[in-house]
Amino acid sequence: MATFHQISSQNLECPICLTLFNQPKSLTCSHTFCKGCLERVSQTHPSQQTITCPVCRKGTLVPSGDVNKLQTNVPLSSLVDEVKTKNPTCTVCQTDEKPPAVSYCQDCAKNMCKSCERVHSAWQPLSNHEVVPVSEVLSGKVLLRRRRKCKTHPSADEDCFCTHCRENICSTCGMLEHIQAGHQLEKAAVHEENVMKNIQELQEWAKSKKTTIGNHIDCIETQRNEISTMLRKLNDDIDKTYKEYIQLLSDRKEALKCQVQRLSEKFEKELQTMKEESRQTVSHVNAMEELVTNGMKVPLEKDALFVHDTLCENLKSFLGRDDPDNQSPKTVTERAKKISFRSYVKVNELCLGELEGYTWNVKADVDLPRKDSMDCITRAPDSKMAVGSWQGGMHLYSSDGELQQTVLKDVNVRRIGFLADGRSIVLNTNNKMSLYTPQKKKLDVTFETMSLDDGGYGGLIVGRDDNIYVGYKKPQKIEVFTPQGGKAIRGILCDGYTPWQLFSFHTTGKLILKDVSAVVCLDGDGKKENVLKKEGMYPFPAVCRDDSVIVAWVNHEEGLVSVDRYTRDLEQVHNIVTDFQIQKPERNWYHLREFESGEIAFCTPDRLYIFGAI
Repeated sequence: MATFHQISSQNLECPICLTLFNQPKSLTCSHTFCKGCLERVSQTHPSQQTITCPVCRKGTLVPSGDVNKLQTNVPLSSLVDEVKTKNPTCTVCQTDEKPPAVSYCQDCAKNMCKSCERVHSAWQPLSNHEVVPVSEVLSGKVLLRRRRKCKTHPSADEDCFCTHCRENICSTCGMLEHIQAGHQLEKAAVHEENVMKNIQELQEWAKSKKTTIGNHIDCIETQRNEISTMLRKLNDDIDKTYKEYIQLLSDRKEALKCQVQRLSEKFEKELQTMKEESRQTVSHVNAMEELVTNGMKVPLEKDALFVHDTLCENLKSFLGRDDPDNQSPKTVTERAKKISFRSYVKVNELCLGELEGYTWNVKADVDLPRKDSMDCITRAPDSKMAVGSWQGGMHLYSSDGELQQTVLKDVNVRRIGFLADGRSIVLNTNNKMSLYTPQKKKLDVTFETMSLDDGGYGGLIVGRDDNIYVGYKKPQKIEVFTPQGGKAIRGILCDGYTPWQLFSFHTTGKLILKDVSAVVCLDGDGKKENVLKKEGMYPFPAVCRDDSVIVAWVNHEEGLVSVDRYTRDLEQVHNIVTDFQIQKPERNWYHLREFESGEIAFCTPDRLYIFGAI
């Protein structure tokens, strides 16, 4: 068995891991390394298909990037296996039969049996030598020192290092060979110290780099979590918007079906009236025929004959009338057939479609309880319309124009809004905002709105998130409040427009405001997106349940009103009402809203008009 010194000299150690080769693989430059060491080297440049030899720096192509496919150094592998299977023997004993070695002296570079180890330990000059168990050397737990005895001068230590040859030598070799050849020498201890210092610096650098990379990994993980949270929120927003759109489509479907039902009732009533009139005609003919037929029972004379003659003349006159015209019921059918459903899809718009071919007319024309007192209307729960009076009270009307209830009689109502849970928000004539339960009991919640002197009047709307938007005329801005009260959570400048009336889209959260002579669409930051106006007309808009927009165009001087429907982008869809004559009020102040059932409410300071398909 070769000694550890001999093993080292026979190049059975991997230059990278400094231990016996494990699965030695040869590069094209003939240098050999452990398979695992080459894999670690290749990991430093994972994108490359070649390995640069750590000794000569030549490149070797790695098939498919798999180090295992490199050529195995079979002879070296066999020699290593042979060395591992033999037990090391004592290299101190002078006998031919070498006893097994139990320890190894790092300083003497000798294997020692038990007897030699006792002698070695007992000799005082060698007491500071490092002696380690052979088993720990073989297992790799203890590494052999790099400094050894000189091969040329076995009694001399390799205490010098040639920087040209990159090897340890003894002083004698250095003086006789290397210096004469012009090589530079330094003490082996100094070289080892510099190497260790360089290693320590690289270790510190590596530690710092790993810390930096670790922080980078933490940053990546943080960003990944943020992205994951954001993407989950996107999914939640998609689900929420999907549900809202489904609800809008469902609401629109029900509204369209209500229109169809009303048309059905209208046509049915017209045809039923014709049918009843025809039946009454038949009954009349039967009665007159029966009277005339009675004259056949007995001979007629005097008064009876006069009566009979009169009845006959009446029957002849009645029978001489024009026959019922089948064209009348056919005309009703023709009118019904003209009604069609037009489905349309527009970019960024959601609408099931429209019914076309029928006429909107006034369904109700109602005197309000107090003259010149209406200041606002809004859609209330339970399919009602709430009309607010600045002189006091909130009046609730059905879609047929019936006054159902009057509440808050002692409150000067300037603006009204309803939260999703049925609570109501009321802004009074002093710009003070209050919150009421569904039963109209005032809650102890305070809102820090702008005073009337500082803000002036403006609109009010409850957004899809139940936030409350309050507009102010003087600063041309909107403040946003939560139902919990307190200060506004944010402000929105209106891009130079006055928010007289406010509306919110159900799906996007964007705002529609009524300026003096224009309808303006604003994004959530108050930036103008679209403007709608007509020369000489005052617009009064409303946002419908399907996020379409209806606008009442008012010619106040002549008392004429037209109503048109628009998309969310304020592109016209169709006309609903044209030049409807209203009782002209003193104040040029109007409001427009849509009932849950699809009817349209138009309110002046004095009257409430309800339009429907009738």
